[in-house]
Amino acid sequence: MSATTARPAGQELTSSVAASFDHWRHLVAESFVPLAAETDRPDTFHGRMRSRVLDRMCIVEVSASGHSVHRTPALVARPGQRYFKLNLQLEGTGLLIQDNREAVLRPGDLAIYDTNRPYTLAFEEQARVMVVMFPHDALTLPPDYVGQLSAIRLACGSGVAGVVGPFIAQLAANPGLLGGPSGSRLAANALDLVSTMLHSELDIAGDSLKPQVVLATSVREYIEANLADPQLSPASIAAAHFISTRHLHNIFHESGATVASWIRSQRLERIRRELRDPLHTGTAVGAVAARWGFLDAAHFSRSFRDAFGVSPSDWRRGA
Repeated sequence: MSATTARPAGQELTSSVAASFDHWRHLVAESFVPLAAETDRPDTFHGRMRSRVLDRMCIVEVSASGHSVHRTPALVARPGQRYFKLNLQLEGTGLLIQDNREAVLRPGDLAIYDTNRPYTLAFEEQARVMVVMFPHDALTLPPDYVGQLSAIRLACGSGVAGVVGPFIAQLAANPGLLGGPSGSRLAANALDLVSTMLHSELDIAGDSLKPQVVLATSVREYIEANLADPQLSPASIAAAHFISTRHLHNIFHESGATVASWIRSQRLERIRRELRDPLHTGTAVGAVAARWGFLDAAHFSRSFRDAFGVSPSDWRRGA
């Protein structure tokens, strides 16, 4: 399903009720990633979205009567950021189709899908779902790695999904929790849980994974574990994995990034989290940056502003 248009982090909970199916089409078309909506019963359709944007994550509760949404190849071709969506079915039944796979989702079930590839999500009758949407680079897992799980039902009460589902359901039941001073921390915790769940699901299928995917994941996990080391570099990463720096650069080139840009973006993301984290309120901005490998204050400030459009101090103040 969809989220409302992007707004600054920490916005108030917004709610939109469709006056008609044409209005719903408009709400869907104006979402983070445009979708085409259809229904066989436009005269009796009713739908509502409640959403909140936190940092780069959007959490949306959607309640609507029978309809379907489609991410068509033409819509995928439009320029824009690449996102994953995680659906938690709360009520009713949904059908998710992507990459020639189909997942029938019942209350408590989870499923992930990629907005950078066509998909269909359909509900025959009244349904309610919680959608968590986040950029590809919010996970350390390579997008192609995550894509192996698209449109696969992650059953409620099964493995790590049995922990992630109830956590997200609690956010759906208590949206006010995301608006307080701990909102950003809860959002980060949700992403960490999702990442852990995906790791767990893919570990089960480990023998069927391509060697280059396993290597790419190992490299990103190594970077994540060593982000605080100011000496972290392509040469040290390549040496730790017994590969050439050229091979390392090729791994990242396939995902549209460079090694240096990935390290920088992950460091900046950790800093951005900590600056809004109540546990680090008393820590100076420069000290937070230094802890994540930015020893040059001026370089850090420029990098942060270039990445997020505000200075580190303004971000901390919520400006």
